[in-house]
Amino acid sequence: MTTLTPTAGRTAPANIADRPGAATYVNAFSNEVRKGLLNLAAGWREVLVQMITFPVFFLLLVLFMGRGQLRDELLLPGLLGMVSLVFIHEQVNRAFWSYLGDMQSGVLEQTYLTPLPSWTLILGRQVAAVVSALPSALSVLLVGVITIEARGGDTPFDVQILVPATSIVLGTCGLALILCGLTLVYKRIEIITQFSMAVWFIAGGTFVPLDNMPDVTAFLSRLLVPIAPGIEAIRDILVGGHALTGLVTGWGLWWVILQPLVLIAIGVVLFGRLENVARRRGTLGRY
Repeated sequence: MTTLTPTAGRTAPANIADRPGAATYVNAFSNEVRKGLLNLAAGWREVLVQMITFPVFFLLLVLFMGRGQLRDELLLPGLLGMVSLVFIHEQVNRAFWSYLGDMQSGVLEQTYLTPLPSWTLILGRQVAAVVSALPSALSVLLVGVITIEARGGDTPFDVQILVPATSIVLGTCGLALILCGLTLVYKRIEIITQFSMAVWFIAGGTFVPLDNMPDVTAFLSRLLVPIAPGIEAIRDILVGGHALTGLVTGWGLWWVILQPLVLIAIGVVLFGRLENVARRRGTLGRY
């Protein structure tokens, strides 16, 4: 078993001249992003399959909900939910499995043998995961827009949706950070990532609006699911024609902004604590 010595436990602090400069941080961050993008390029066949299967899955869901018909009133709201669902699925899983893969191969231990804080590398992984999730999500969006336009419909766009879209991105990063922290201590935490897809699909408001769900389910979804407030806000803007400051569903603009910040804060604190636990116990070697 490998025992890792926490940086905080060293008796003598590093000299200021020996501490890494800004260029070192930028280089480490860019290397993590580059590594993630190289993994994306290496798995281009898998990405291509996902870019085909996810749009087909979306159209089949609309057909199922429309009882065999592509009903116009279901296409746009369903498209907004499906794009968000695909994004959180890809982003969280790519961030989590890349982290777990480094743990299992022993590469992660090298992080703690350098003077750089681990958050530098984690941030790079998060950015790479966000970029890697875009092809699948954009393929669903493209097919959905083409389908709507081909049926004589109109696909609206409003720059105000950038706020809830950013909320979704940041919220999923916070969730990924929580799961990465948990896997440092709990060996079988990957079961949660496999199960979470069903939770996001059923209780995330992706196809069935939260207002149509039981009050308890809607409350927990808006509170905990990163994509739920953003989906409601985007639908309010594009489908309902409401302004960002006048959202009529969900808990309003304040929660769209606050929820991802809360998730990121929880992720940072939880990851830091569990990281210290793993380093103190020396438990990474069990992988």
